[in-house]
Amino acid sequence: MQELTEIEIDRKLGRWWLGRHIEVVTAVLLGFVSCMTAYAGFQSALYESTMAAAFSRAQVLSTQAESLYLAANQDYTQEAQLWGTLSELALDMESADPATAARATSRYNTLWADVVTDNFAAAIERANATNEANPDDYVNPLDDEIYLDTLFGPSNEKADKAVAQTAIGDRANSLGDQLGLYTVLMTISLFLLGVAAVVKRNLIKFLLVGFSVSVFVVATILTLTVPFIALS
Repeated sequence: MQELTEIEIDRKLGRWWLGRHIEVVTAVLLGFVSCMTAYAGFQSALYESTMAAAFSRAQVLSTQAESLYLAANQDYTQEAQLWGTLSELALDMESADPATAARATSRYNTLWADVVTDNFAAAIERANATNEANPDDYVNPLDDEIYLDTLFGPSNEKADKAVAQTAIGDRANSLGDQLGLYTVLMTISLFLLGVAAVVKRNLIKFLLVGFSVSVFVVATILTLTVPFIALS
């Protein structure tokens, strides 16, 4: 009895317009789903490429930032030692012994002219001016913000760019994975449509096509929420 009922359902479905043209509709859907699957797969590949390029740039920038930091830190260490020497010479310049004061002055001027960088010289001058205005609160030129920013600024800038590129790579990786999932859903929809194309029973054919279209619509909506990325 159940078999007769299913046969009757098949006959009624076959009388509908969709039932009479279900093979054509299935073929059209197969073509459309195939195109969207190819689009999602291609966009996923582009995002994976963007991710790889961003991570590569981030690695290069991180290496450059580390190199610049090591160079700046070496300069800072040398200038810290230099500042200690200059401070000692400045005390000797005030010595009561004229010969000692003269030697200290000569060496101080030589170091200032030949070794002290413009950036460090400016920091010393700013610190001296502050210390003269407020003798009770000593300011070390090595702690000068402008001096430190000029010395370590290039390294920090490269490091910030590396962080930004890493963020771009992480986002591209996430979106690429999403598109990969949506591609799988569309592939499932293709499989169901392929099965529906060879099934003879209208009821099963309608169920397969209906479920396939539902999966495809959800996957398509999700795919279109991912920003389009152009081929570069």
